[in-house]
Amino acid sequence: MTDKLPSLTWVHCLMVLLVSVANFSHAADSVVLTVSKGFGISLYASDVGDAKQLAMGDDGTLFVGSDIEGTIVALRDENNDGRVDKRYTIGRHLNSPQALAFVKGDLYVALADGIVKYSQIEQRLKRPGRPKAVFTTLQDFGDSIVRSMAVGPDGLLYLALGAGCNVCEPQAPLGSILAMNVDTGAIKQVATGVRYVGGMDWSPAQQLWFSDNGRDWMGDNLPPDEINVMTHTGYHFGFPYIHGQDIKEASYQQPQQLTINVPEYLLPAHVSPMGLHFYQGAQFPLEYHQQLFVAENGSRNRSSKVGYQLVVLLSDGEHIVDRQTVVNFMDGEFAVGRPYSIVTAPDGAMFISDDLKGNIYRLYYKGSELE
Repeated sequence: MTDKLPSLTWVHCLMVLLVSVANFSHAADSVVLTVSKGFGISLYASDVGDAKQLAMGDDGTLFVGSDIEGTIVALRDENNDGRVDKRYTIGRHLNSPQALAFVKGDLYVALADGIVKYSQIEQRLKRPGRPKAVFTTLQDFGDSIVRSMAVGPDGLLYLALGAGCNVCEPQAPLGSILAMNVDTGAIKQVATGVRYVGGMDWSPAQQLWFSDNGRDWMGDNLPPDEINVMTHTGYHFGFPYIHGQDIKEASYQQPQQLTINVPEYLLPAHVSPMGLHFYQGAQFPLEYHQQLFVAENGSRNRSSKVGYQLVVLLSDGEHIVDRQTVVNFMDGEFAVGRPYSIVTAPDGAMFISDDLKGNIYRLYYKGSELE
């Protein structure tokens, strides 16, 4: 897993950029970010709360959920200059809207007590109206359950629910991934044995990939965080019995008949992978096309900081062979951002949400833009 792809050895050449936010009325600081050679990064929007999951509309509207503030903001770049021209608050006083997905013109939002839908939202940004509840069976679990959503190539809406504990045997449907038919409302459980899924996406082979954060209090370097692949429904991904590939949990014994699907790739412990996304644009160099980008939100339970970066996991077509930093959100020993979610922009750039500063950044490749 440490082999280098010859054509990408230059990625380790980094440059430091000072991203000024002085032009935005609600921000007054500058942020020092380090990016890979050839890339540039700019501030797309600020003051969006603790920016969590992003969702891209069919007409280029970027939707951002703020977990703590309970808001959903819609951002539009009307003149295609890489900066927001209009912003709309389409949801207020919501109960932890941390997960979003855009399906058939509708915006779905996973709240602490279920899922709501804003119908045909891009035509109603000024007057979005009240959302419609479409899934309400989460009301008994509280707002501490981590949620992420994604739309599958099958048209189903996938919802990942965290276990809600450091280590436990979670009560269903917690610790699982569900798939919902948005037309009929039918829901089925497609995976179990997950702890803390921060993001999901589908590979070019239409396989579901997702991140999973390992448990705390096993030391600085254990257990690893995970990148998992679901090729068939019904997989169990190990929690709480096995961490990583073979680290047994002392408190819980694996049931004798249970088959566990091991991770596709192991990340260092406590980097906290959240959003992950297969790059879908054409602006970045060819070597990045359809490669997997991961937002490492950063360590909380560790003696020294790790994570706080956007990385790309490079594949040889069958397996991940390298992990390389694209954007570093550390300024020396200090975290200046925590990347949370990533999506491809309409022009082939990439949007990154930052739940520390409340910013949305735009990552672009300078070789394909006028300077």
